[in-house]
Amino acid sequence: MTIKIAVIGSADFIRTILSVAPQVGEIDIEPYVYDRPEEAAELVKHLKPCDVLFFSGALPYYFSKEVHEPMPIPSLYLEQDETAIAISLLSLISHQHIPLERISIDLTESSFIQNILADIGFHDVPLYIMDYADKLPNKFDINGIVDFHYSLFQAGKIDRVLTSIHAVYDKLQQLDVPAQRMIDPVKSLIHGLQDAKAQAELTKSHSATIAAGYISLKQTEAIQKEHLNTFARKMNATIQQSSETAFLLYSTRGDIEIVMNSNDFHEFLLHWQEPVAVGFGYGFTAAEANQNAKIAGSFAAHHEHESCGYILTEDKELLGPFPKEKKTQRLKNDHPEWLQIAKETKLSPANISKIIQFGKSRQSLQFTAVDLSDYLQVTRRSTERILKKLVDHGFVKIVGEEMTYQQGRPRSIYELNMPIY
Repeated sequence: MTIKIAVIGSADFIRTILSVAPQVGEIDIEPYVYDRPEEAAELVKHLKPCDVLFFSGALPYYFSKEVHEPMPIPSLYLEQDETAIAISLLSLISHQHIPLERISIDLTESSFIQNILADIGFHDVPLYIMDYADKLPNKFDINGIVDFHYSLFQAGKIDRVLTSIHAVYDKLQQLDVPAQRMIDPVKSLIHGLQDAKAQAELTKSHSATIAAGYISLKQTEAIQKEHLNTFARKMNATIQQSSETAFLLYSTRGDIEIVMNSNDFHEFLLHWQEPVAVGFGYGFTAAEANQNAKIAGSFAAHHEHESCGYILTEDKELLGPFPKEKKTQRLKNDHPEWLQIAKETKLSPANISKIIQFGKSRQSLQFTAVDLSDYLQVTRRSTERILKKLVDHGFVKIVGEEMTYQQGRPRSIYELNMPIY
């Protein structure tokens, strides 16, 4: 199976990548050329169908991140490493006889240079380095990097520029400043294409996982069935009626995730006056996917006054409720320490798993019973019973109190005292 790789980079990078691509089997390169890395976002908007998106470096990747991140295909970039920098410096020093202290360099991480010099025993060498990792993407300015090199050259402090940005090289050429582009080793390019191919193959395999859908309605009229058929077509799904008010869908994980991550699911729910419960399940067999879909549907049915959907994966991770939230709950608890907590507190492994996910989801370590109640979608009284068991066994600590109203008793402030990572 041939993997189509969309490559975004400068004209020089595209020429180089096309020359090494034959060394990686079963790939097809679709090139997209920019003059400046800031143009990458616009190029991504005009991508033709492909399996993976490969950028020439960190700059075009981060400049277009908001556009390519929501896409259903993987994206990655050729990472700058110490090998590329060492080979480039070796070329300048040995072939062109430029002393190290007479070179100015721009790159993503200045630590790469320090590591290389330490490895070869160079200490206290004055270097002119500009790194830009912390400027990506919003504070990045190509003109600032050009000015950095140009001012050093004008002041007579350097004889050559080593730049990792093709657009900077082009501008320095216009200013008659001697410059060399960072060399991308053939080995690094091949590894980059191999990684892109592997990620595409993994995503294809992942997306092809069997998926089932379970839709529970309040009533079934002809017009409603047409909405169901339209929804099924968007997922390339087959649909069958399992009871008077329930329908089963069969599709693939990839098709379902495309629909759930778009507005299609929200629009589907808007067609119904009564609440609709939707569950999707993934599995290694149709039977497993079907069972997981029904379990996910039962969680959706708990929302009696609103339409929503859940997804239960083959690893028993519950996602939802869609379209409002995409929280993750792990229904399968196989962590030895978490199982021990469940055993000691007499709480279900599912509840322990939800509390662990609650802890991971919060920016603050401290929380109240109300915070946990909102997350678990259970009553305040049920939450307080859960917390009491955890406090009694030392898995939750009371670390303070808060008084949000002038009257009434203060609320306890809690902190988890158990492993969550």
